[in-house]
Amino acid sequence: MYKLLTKDGMAKRGEFETVHGTIQTPVFMNVGTVGAIKGAVSTDDLRTIGTQVELSNTYHLHVRTGDKLIKQFGGLHKFMGWDKPILTDSGGFQVFSLSGLRKIKEEGVYFQSHIDGHHIFMGPEESMQIQSNLGSTIAMAFDECPSSRADRTYIQNSVDRTTRWLERCKRKMQELNSLPDTVNPHQMLFGINQGGIFADIRIEHAKRISELDLDGYAVGGLAVGETHDEMYYILDEVVPYLPENKPTYLMGVGTPANIIEAVDRGIDFFDCVYPSRNGRHGHVYTHHGKLNLFNKKFELDPRPIEEGCQCPACRTYSRAYIRHLLKAKEMLGMRLCVLHNLYFYNHLMEEIRGAIDEHRYKEFKKTTLEGFLTPEEEYR
Repeated sequence: MYKLLTKDGMAKRGEFETVHGTIQTPVFMNVGTVGAIKGAVSTDDLRTIGTQVELSNTYHLHVRTGDKLIKQFGGLHKFMGWDKPILTDSGGFQVFSLSGLRKIKEEGVYFQSHIDGHHIFMGPEESMQIQSNLGSTIAMAFDECPSSRADRTYIQNSVDRTTRWLERCKRKMQELNSLPDTVNPHQMLFGINQGGIFADIRIEHAKRISELDLDGYAVGGLAVGETHDEMYYILDEVVPYLPENKPTYLMGVGTPANIIEAVDRGIDFFDCVYPSRNGRHGHVYTHHGKLNLFNKKFELDPRPIEEGCQCPACRTYSRAYIRHLLKAKEMLGMRLCVLHNLYFYNHLMEEIRGAIDEHRYKEFKKTTLEGFLTPEEEYR
């Protein structure tokens, strides 16, 4: 159940109660695609850095290790040693990214595994079954994520099919949650709004899926090639047509600047691989922009990554030492950068929640964005 605590403009501050704990929103979900954050980050680490929700992926867990094995283990929570909420992506984005290996039909998608090429079929019912086997807190509906540059006719047909698939997802989840051997009988379902950069298609789709009274609603198919201004425009247009009394989730977004802008447009949930992926390459976030610790100018820098940061890296280690680890290809360097970035994102969300609580979000947005070098956060 979602409880809207307060609003500051369009920015929402809420609590989302789940069987695995209450989520304070807005929230950034730390991405652990196959049940682990890349960068040697443990679930104990996730607790230390303030993670509220871990996100894993249906497709990847299905093709490697297998959801049936994880169900035998008691579900993904027990398998990975994590007792807080988990959201599982439906696999739709990954399946549709295999453009040369898949064929779309009304019943679902026929495709080949990117690992060994074996043939797989996944439709709404199969995606719900896999996510039920995993026992995640929140399951995402199976949808098509078309290119933001696809033509209007293709987008409209895709959205219509996604709506039909969502109805099938809802029926299948209700069935699975009622079974005696289900891992999580309280599993929730989020639907996904699609429509490319066509505002009218997006709005009509938002109206249609809102009628299904789901547990939450995502805006998908953004951050896939359109400009930031186009993304913000679509959010301005579509979010008012999604239920205010349900959480809204902007999938796969993004930079700190993207998050700050999207919160101002009514988004509650975020996820992105940026903090872990960039961290593995020595790129770290600060309130003054993004640093590339491979740069020679940090060779003798005794400061932490960011002054005042309380992450495990900044409490103990200097920029110079972390740079040394990265140059020496020591895993600890990568791990410290990932931990710092995830802590930065999680702590940024705490700052956002505090600003909304105190009804000073506009000021917070202005001063925080000014702290970054540019909205795109250029490397230094």
